[in-house]
Amino acid sequence: MPFDPSRVDCWIFDLDNTLYPASCTLFDQIDVRMGRFIANLLGCDDAEARRIQKMYFHDHGTTLAGLMHYHAVDPQQFLAFVHDVDMSVLASAPPLAERLRRLPGRRLIFTNGDAPYANRVLDALGIADCFDGMWDLVAMEYKPKPEPSAYRGVIEAFDIDPERAVFFEDSARNLTPAKALGMQTVWLDYATEWGDRAKDDAAIDETIDDLAAWLDALAADGTLG
Repeated sequence: MPFDPSRVDCWIFDLDNTLYPASCTLFDQIDVRMGRFIANLLGCDDAEARRIQKMYFHDHGTTLAGLMHYHAVDPQQFLAFVHDVDMSVLASAPPLAERLRRLPGRRLIFTNGDAPYANRVLDALGIADCFDGMWDLVAMEYKPKPEPSAYRGVIEAFDIDPERAVFFEDSARNLTPAKALGMQTVWLDYATEWGDRAKDDAAIDETIDDLAAWLDALAADGTLG
């Protein structure tokens, strides 16, 4: 079904590689640091650390979830280490503040990162004041997207009517639970190695590769009122 903005009064956004393009390479830094954390934890080489990292990500939704399950890793220690990254790369991201403010209704962040990191990203992008709330990994009790409980949690916490909400994500598999609950969905397809894993075309209403340009087009055609 084509995306219908007239039905939306709650705009829900993933954070990483959604509110900025993957070409900014911020998440590449995090990816490297996750590998380094695993290598240090398990005393393995970089190649084995990367294999384990990707296996946990694919099997558990996040690398952290796998590390907590198999190695009882302290999540705060892991998050502090992997999020120690250079935010200056986000200076090249397209400006979104005015585009986001044009959207009618509430705007929320729904991220598998934690709030301190997410707030740093939003500050670096100049959009921290564009959102009405955030549902982060800690609020999810470390049970990340695509766990159904993460979606039920954000719906209950912010009293969201799923039929009046749209969810933006770069990881296609994370759209499936949102669609099952009645949300409209928009997939940010940046042709990344993880973006189309477990992709379900039936769970995607719209596919885009440039959020800023898409929001401009949405405003230009008058569909936002």
